[in-house]
Parts: sequence; structure tokens; C-alpha cells
Amino acid sequence: QVQLVESGGNSVQAGGSLRLSCAASIIYGSYCMAWFRQAPGKEREGVVVMYLIDGSTVYGDSVNGRFTISRDNAKKTLYLQMNTLKPEDMAMYYCAVGNWFGTCTLRQSDYHDWGTGTQVTVSS
Repeated sequence: QVQLVESGGNSVQAGGSLRLSCAASIIYGSYCMAWFRQAPGKEREGVVVMYLIDGSTVYGDSVNGRFTISRDNAKKTLYLQMNTLKPEDMAMYYCAVGNWFGTCTLRQSDYHDWGTGTQVTVSS
């Protein structure tokens, strides 16, 4: 089981930026590592995923161009840089890990280990 701990959530005004961190027990291997988010009353949504072998990424349409995923192998940490935040970005953000079976997806059913989340609040 992969251990994941998110941090960095906060309250910001629209247009602002935040950087989320996910401290992980693994940060390399044939795994997909992703950020998801869930707003109250809505389904969990895939934000972005990285394939840990080659660093390739897939972004969700709602955040493409505003959010950036990155990692620090030495610190075993995955990051999510969020710029130009909008009120609709407000949600609990989760880090998750899944096995790689030829591709990485943004389907939550493909992920087997999850962190407990960090809250992002965006005021207009």
C-alpha cells in the first residue's frame, strides 16, 4: 500500500495561486500518480495524472493551461501548481496512485491508494 499525505490547501481569492504537495512512499515505478478533486455535491473529478516512469502527463479539460503537475524525486513529493484560480476550482483535492496498464487515465476507479485530501477554497 502506498502512503500519501497531501498539504498546501488554503483559502485564496479568485485569480490567485496555490501549490499543493503530496508526500508519497513511492515516487517512481510503473505507476500513475494523479490529483483528483471533489466539490460538495459533485462527483470526484480527475485533474491531472503523471506516469512515473517517463513523467508524461494528462490534464483534465477544466484545468489545462492553469495547473501544472511536477515532482521532486529526492523528496518523494508530487506537486500541483494552481494558477489563475476560479471559484469553481474550490474543492477537496486528493492525491492517488494506480497501476499502469499501458496508459494513465483520470478515472478514479483505476486508482487504489488515496490520501485524505487538502481543502482549497476560492472566493470571488
